[in-house]
Amino acid sequence: MSDKMSIVFGCDPNAAELKKELISYVTGLGYTCEDYGSNDPIYANTAVKVAEAVAAGKFNRGILICGTGIGVSIAANKVKGAYAALVGDIYQAQRAARSNNANIITLGAQVTGVELAKCLVKEYLESSFDPNSRSAPKVESIQKYEAH
Repeated sequence: MSDKMSIVFGCDPNAAELKKELISYVTGLGYTCEDYGSNDPIYANTAVKVAEAVAAGKFNRGILICGTGIGVSIAANKVKGAYAALVGDIYQAQRAARSNNANIITLGAQVTGVELAKCLVKEYLESSFDPNSRSAPKVESIQKYEAH
């Protein structure tokens, strides 16, 4: 399916198994996936690498995983143009894209099981930002702030 998005993955060593499961699952859904690794114990290095690639337009979206998802979220959000959202339930996964225009989601391997992670990723990838939503001006204000 050539109209599907390209997705980049990255994680710390402790989340490698979940990342492997998710790449297989997302590939099966018809998306093009690239793995930016899991060998660096400094999760911020991988998170920034993924965030830079997404912000530069090399990939449509990114998925980052560490123990809680918090660390990679903080690191990714330091990159201009990267909008990473930690998701833990279906509503958050949907709203990350639809309301907040997040181009990256983060997951916690120690707090999210494989099946839930698959559901979260699928919901996120199938959701898109609505530029006419009530949230659009809020997203625009973040982008204006970032430009300064």
